[in-house]
Amino acid sequence: MRIRPRASRAAGRPSAGRRRAVLAVLCVSLLVVSLDNTILNIALPALVRELHASTSQLQWIVDSYAVVFGGLLLVAGSLGDRIGRKRVFLAGLTVFGAGSAGSAFAGTVATLVTARAVMGVGAACVMPATLSIIMDVYRVPAARAKAIGLWSATTGLGIAVGPIAGGWLLARYWWGSVFFVNVPIVVLGLAAAALAVPDSRDPERRPVDVVGALLSVTGISALLWAIIETPLQGWTAPRVLGAGAAAIAVLAGLVVWERRTAHPMLVLEPFRDRRFSVAMTSVALAVFALMGAMFLLTQYLQFSLGYSALQAGVRILPVAGLLAVAAPLSTLLDRWIGTKGTIASGLTLISAGLGLLVGTSTASGYGHLLPGLLLVGGGAGLTIAPGTAAVIGALPRERAGVGSGTNGTALQV
Repeated sequence: MRIRPRASRAAGRPSAGRRRAVLAVLCVSLLVVSLDNTILNIALPALVRELHASTSQLQWIVDSYAVVFGGLLLVAGSLGDRIGRKRVFLAGLTVFGAGSAGSAFAGTVATLVTARAVMGVGAACVMPATLSIIMDVYRVPAARAKAIGLWSATTGLGIAVGPIAGGWLLARYWWGSVFFVNVPIVVLGLAAAALAVPDSRDPERRPVDVVGALLSVTGISALLWAIIETPLQGWTAPRVLGAGAAAIAVLAGLVVWERRTAHPMLVLEPFRDRRFSVAMTSVALAVFALMGAMFLLTQYLQFSLGYSALQAGVRILPVAGLLAVAAPLSTLLDRWIGTKGTIASGLTLISAGLGLLVGTSTASGYGHLLPGLLLVGGGAGLTIAPGTAAVIGALPRERAGVGSGTNGTALQV
């Protein structure tokens, strides 16, 4: 008598120990990607000195990463559903590591901008893959909610810890160290992921939506470019208005195409659910407030208050600590007052914190900043985790990649 091994169950439901190992690998990889949204902010004065970068060049050194990252998230998430999320995750880590090495040793502004764009390609593959793999590995809703809480805490923690890590590195090494630190972490992550992370994909062999991919990349990239250039040129500048109008037209074309094509890249049905749309908007607002506050305050602490890079980073540490605590606790609060109440509480705290920070002047001092920083950090932690869980939970598990890409796009925009 032949006994069949129970491989399907093991493959579908990894052991608790393996799930924890997978989550650890994914969170560390996500932390490195998230760090690069803010770690460079603390090094901008050094880039002015060493590379003689102008204000507009500094803007593009920072935002070349964000434009490529945000523009490719939907495509990368969809690609993971089709060819395998682990494969896309490993490829993304490899590209991200190569871009980090190139950025570390860039000798000109143009080289640095290009290398940062390469990093954005890798990050766009890594971020949606981490969340979609979590969706596949954690099948039980309660356990999945906790895992997403940790994922969200990692996302926010990376944004908040970036200035601290950057300050510590700049106090000891050259400016390129804020990029080179990624390389050994990526190497270890590749080895650990190859061993621990299971592969998954959409069981349906859907054809690649090439037209949808091109429209999404073009539209989102144009939108991000317009947003980035607005502070420099103004809303009424012809180039900004042109890019914004083109973005709206292309994204409208994307919606029309996705409704008509037989195998759409983007699932549009959840957008008709108000809870889905509100959750996505709330997460985007929380991350926008957090990243904006981190960018402005790192510059304020150095240029206005005269702190060193490390001193400025340390003074932002309370934000990271409170966010890291609030994000996992949001799952408990969600049980008591519901997702809507938890997200509303988080956004209220963020609004109050930003209101306190608005009155900051050169004479304010760090003591004036701290209460506002704590409110923004705590509010972001309470908003991002339940919002992400609501967005991802509205999509079928086999489309987890494109769902994660949709959520990530909202974060980047």
